[in-house]
Amino acid sequence: MTAESTPEPAITEPGDTGPGKPGKGRRRRPRSKGRRALHAAAWTAAGVVVLGGTGAGYLYFKLNGNIRSIDINQALGNDRPSKADNGSENILVLGSDTRSGGNRKLGGGTDDGSARSDTAMIVHVYRGHKQAAVVSVPRDTLIDRPACTDTKGATHPAVTGAMFNEAYSTGGAACTVKTVESLTGLRMDHYLEVDFTGFQKLIDDLGGVPVTTTKAIDDPQSHLDLKAGTHTLNGQQALGLVRTRHGVGDGSDLGRIQLQQAFVKALITQVKHVGVFSNPKKLYDLADTATKAVTTDSDLGSVNSLIDFADGLKGIGPRHMTMITTPVRYDPADPNRVIMQKSKAQLVWDALKNDRPIPKRATAGTATGEAKGVVNAP
Repeated sequence: MTAESTPEPAITEPGDTGPGKPGKGRRRRPRSKGRRALHAAAWTAAGVVVLGGTGAGYLYFKLNGNIRSIDINQALGNDRPSKADNGSENILVLGSDTRSGGNRKLGGGTDDGSARSDTAMIVHVYRGHKQAAVVSVPRDTLIDRPACTDTKGATHPAVTGAMFNEAYSTGGAACTVKTVESLTGLRMDHYLEVDFTGFQKLIDDLGGVPVTTTKAIDDPQSHLDLKAGTHTLNGQQALGLVRTRHGVGDGSDLGRIQLQQAFVKALITQVKHVGVFSNPKKLYDLADTATKAVTTDSDLGSVNSLIDFADGLKGIGPRHMTMITTPVRYDPADPNRVIMQKSKAQLVWDALKNDRPIPKRATAGTATGEAKGVVNAP
């Protein structure tokens, strides 16, 4: 899931805030209780973590230098859906299944230099930033990928019947954003990506995440073996949980998404309860890990930008989030692939475009992974 393994993204190097972005010499804002921390957004292969970190002096500059960013706007140009004018925001959260570097041991498989999107989530933050909807896009969805230009300026022709996650291996973050916008008609205001190693360390720095499993999960491929009951997952176990697809349910990507969504809620609950503000070292360790793990669009490529962004999300807890999977059905020609149910999916995109709740009929009768309820927050 690292941006370094992406075939062609132009990435702002750590410490380079890019044209028009706040530089390292920018005057820091007055400190207050509500802004002592950097609320950095870090996403698992399935969701959002809002963390805290100090923003003063040397520590500010070090954290700012950790952040890597990609200029999505420059790559995509003006041929995009219009920004919403209703106060809402859409964020594409992505994790990739690269096996290169430090991720090879964690992810398994071979280091062939390629990467695909392991998980994609469209996070819609409603007007007022009190509610959010999360729509997971199965990586095995067969789609018509549009022509796209990556962040190095290379153009990739349109393809019919491609798997959704191939957009990332073809053109990196920019082509993935282009594909999502083409499928949904929604403008992605921001992009966030997290890698395996950063995610695992993040969970360990948090002290683990408590979950309750209603069934045993045993998947050697994701290095996960959990009995039914309550567990505090360490980083390796958490990574195994959000990646497993063979240890529970019907073995599909849809079941894995259900586990991911449940873990995201448990993770957000843990972040809100962990006492980092009374422990400066833990606070800094979390912020340092989060800013190293996450890759953002260039608009979020600084500590101050992440503070402002996360300040708008801090009131959204698990009870204020609706989580669904894009309406799909299994492909009759290949049960390992799914096909979008376009009429039902359009109900989802229309609801988000108009900043309305997703109607229940949008997901009624669609394919599921049979893993719902297996993992819960204790």
